[in-house]
Amino acid sequence: MFEVGFTELLLVGIVALLVLGPERLPTAARTLGRGLGQAKRTMAAIKAQVDRELDTQALSQELDAVALQRLEQDLRRGVSLQPDHSPTSGNP
Repeated sequence: MFEVGFTELLLVGIVALLVLGPERLPTAARTLGRGLGQAKRTMAAIKAQVDRELDTQALSQELDAVALQRLEQDLRRGVSLQPDHSPTSGNP
């Protein structure tokens, strides 16, 4: 995504040294590192959550399809297309 080379990092470091000074630079770098680490972990957690949701949705659709197929099979087995000749139907 971001292609940052050594020269760009060196330039940012020099500017940060000039702006913050040598006494506050280590604290700022540590804070920045922690923030970036936390952002990475958050993005990984969000990605994992989205992946789980998509997998759950796909699995739910598959299970619904299987249930509908079973229902269709049960209905086909239960419904007979031949006329019923039982004594209660009124046909001799």
